[in-house]
Amino acid sequence: MVRRRPDGYHDLVTVMQPLSLADELTLRRGGTGVTLECDDPRLPRGEENLAVRAVLAFGREWGRPAAVHITLRKRIPLAAGLGGGSSDAAGTLLGLNDLLGKPLDMAALHRLASGLGADVPFFLLEGPAVGRGIGTELTPLALPAYCYLLLNPGVPISTRGVYENLDLANLKAPVLEEWDPERPETWVHNDLATVTLTRFPELQDLLDSLAALGAQAQGMSGSGPTLFAIFPSLDTAREAAREMRHHFSGWMAITRGLTGAPKDAGWENDLWMV
Repeated sequence: MVRRRPDGYHDLVTVMQPLSLADELTLRRGGTGVTLECDDPRLPRGEENLAVRAVLAFGREWGRPAAVHITLRKRIPLAAGLGGGSSDAAGTLLGLNDLLGKPLDMAALHRLASGLGADVPFFLLEGPAVGRGIGTELTPLALPAYCYLLLNPGVPISTRGVYENLDLANLKAPVLEEWDPERPETWVHNDLATVTLTRFPELQDLLDSLAALGAQAQGMSGSGPTLFAIFPSLDTAREAAREMRHHFSGWMAITRGLTGAPKDAGWENDLWMV
């Protein structure tokens, strides 16, 4: 985190990593307006849903309303700090553009994505990136294909509340140069954790456990509550997960970090539930 802006947003520097954990989206033209069905009854179906808003925004940019039915199968936990809604919105923009014969270029899609949310433009990309500004200024980044052990304890987090209680005067200055992607322990850091871990000390206990199990680095995703640990291989991640399962009963999964390379195509839906 860098500073609070006059418009209420925050300028930040953040490493953003796409994962093989993904929701499944199907778009079908036809009918009237925009409709959505989802296997999770807790998910809003109307304009509160980012995927629905993405279709409406696309139609305004295109100059005609898009009649689309969205089928969404949720695999990313709700309100987990993992970008589930943002990735659904970006996937909807990309899928709808393909479905309609690519009437919009990437600059237009990026502009629409930025209007939907600060995290949405990132999910238009295929690999890791550094986000600056409010997160919409993206620079591609090369990262190894780490395995990520994810833990979601399900505690309620208010992202707005976390930002509002952030002590900007005592934050760690971001490292922008001469950092080593092969040493995640030197750059995995999340200023938002200074708020969330204070309110939920049990999350710090989980992070300590992950460190003791040999993670190369461990931290919190976004404002939480999902925690992650980085491992060099699937075998080491699975071994740690088996140990964590002895005392952690929440949602847990192992997923791959996508690099944007062609070999990632076979990994796009790799997910190991633990």
